[in-house]
Amino acid sequence: MSSLRHLKWIAAAVVYTSAVGIGLFSAAKSSVPIPDFNPDGDTGWNQDRAASDDFLAPDQGPGPVRSDPNYPHVNNGQGQPTYRVADLTNPILKPWVVAQMKKTNEAVLAGKVPYIQRERCWPAGVPEWDIYNRGEPLHFIQTPQEVLIVDQLFFRTRHIYLNVPHSKNLKPSWDGESVGHYEDDELVVDTVGLNDRTFVDNYRTPHTTALHVVERFKMIDGGKSLQVSIRVEDPGAFTMAWGAKQTWKREKSGPLVEEPCEPENDFFFGYDVVAQPRAKSPDF
Repeated sequence: MSSLRHLKWIAAAVVYTSAVGIGLFSAAKSSVPIPDFNPDGDTGWNQDRAASDDFLAPDQGPGPVRSDPNYPHVNNGQGQPTYRVADLTNPILKPWVVAQMKKTNEAVLAGKVPYIQRERCWPAGVPEWDIYNRGEPLHFIQTPQEVLIVDQLFFRTRHIYLNVPHSKNLKPSWDGESVGHYEDDELVVDTVGLNDRTFVDNYRTPHTTALHVVERFKMIDGGKSLQVSIRVEDPGAFTMAWGAKQTWKREKSGPLVEEPCEPENDFFFGYDVVAQPRAKSPDF
């Protein structure tokens, strides 16, 4: 990568950080009604697969890892599907991250099936939560104290606690701790306290426990679509803050259906499944 290109990315990161960083985490009084993300029990938000089930580029500044242009990713249903090969020239990545992802790329190109969390029933973490649902609808449950986001895929639930600070001395967990507030027509969610056992995207990009994610959920297109704008910081894994977006379409999906994942199938459809969590004794 040329020095000029790298300098352009760094300059963009400064602009991006200045635009969204200052004052982002302080609660703001809303001048408009709180947005209703779930007006009835039959409406859900389905991932806009026509756009991508990867992160989209932000409006400005450095963006997420995308597909290596020499090995473009093909989704299931859009031709012969392929496993993802990451573009490792993205300057947001620290050297140890590039080294780890290079091994994964090489394994995929050698014909091996990569580790994919949702196919092992492992939690996604944040921000991969926003691209994890594989076309299953999201449902929002909004109360004055808390917002629940329920993904029909594996019936996963995020808890977003409103108008409160983060807990002190957080123990890292799969989904971390999310606190939020409304700013006009946006739900702003701040997440910290994540463990380092997840990835930030579908390209198996690792992170550390210093990961800090801010999401802004907003309805667009007259309420027909839901967009989340994401800002990611992790000084242990990334050279700069970076941004991304994702969209969902409002659809009549019917009542929320419980679809638990089944991690204990004997065959696993031929996948090489390792490190599968198992209880040492029955729960009942």
